[in-house]
This record gives sequence, structure tokens and C-alpha cells, in this order.
Amino acid sequence: MATVIVNGKKKAHVREGLACVVTGSIEFDSRGDAEMIKITDEVAEAVRQTGLRDGTVTLFVPGATGALTTLEYEPGVVEDVQKALDVVAPPERFYQHNVNLGDGNGHSHVRAGLVGPSLAVPFVDGHLTLGRFQNIVFCDFDARPRQRTVVVQVMGV
Repeated sequence: MATVIVNGKKKAHVREGLACVVTGSIEFDSRGDAEMIKITDEVAEAVRQTGLRDGTVTLFVPGATGALTTLEYEPGVVEDVQKALDVVAPPERFYQHNVNLGDGNGHSHVRAGLVGPSLAVPFVDGHLTLGRFQNIVFCDFDARPRQRTVVVQVMGV
């Protein structure tokens, strides 16, 4: 591993080697209704199991009513985010999706679209580079319980 020095200051390190891509998934059940599920430990374990030292883990939710984000995973923050989503996309508002499909989860699609289906987190020396209180969180915005999958793709050396 080499260190990059710019103007006398350590800026980065370089780990060279053959790049590798490992793809897997995390599966779990969720309740819906803006449930937020911490998956940090599962993602860290997926990275650890690859044996890769430096790279990026990309997470992706297949489906249109789930999303991924990072936040301080404590009850107050979770409740605050859920309340904010109730203001931005309340379930009782008129949604054309509900007229078109009649499934009552128009708000779920709007919320998932705003938060987004993917997340990329660098890792160094086999450890996620998250901040002290930062956690990876799956958000289930659907109006009913579901079985969920998060695709985990680890790329690195």
C-alpha cells in the first residue's frame, strides 16, 4: 500500500491489486408504513466475508416502495424522519397512482422516489467509512408487510 503526499500532507493511500466484484443480498421481512430497519451490521459482515480490504459497497433495493439512506439510528431521529415524510407525502393525500391501480400505496412510491433505491459506501482496511453515529437504514414505505431484498455488491482489492 502506498501513501499519496501532497504539499507535505497525507492525502490518501493507494492499495493496488487485482480488483474483484462480489454480489450477494440481505433478505428480511418488514412491516411497511415507513418502517426503518438498520442494516449496518449485515452490510459490514458482507464486506468482511469478501476478504477485500479497500473498495466500495453498493446497495440497491429492487422494487418501487423501498429505499436506502444513512442516519443516526435512534428512536427520535427515526420518528422525526417518519413525521417529515408524513408532511411531504401523507398517505391520505390524493395520488393518481391509487386511481390507476387501486392499491392505496401512491404515497409509498413518492416517498421511495424521494429517498432513492441505492447507496454507496466506501470501505478502507475492511471497515465501512461511516461516521460515528451514522448507520445504513432500509426504509419500507409500502402500505403492507413484505419480504425485502437488498442487493449488496462489493467491489475492491
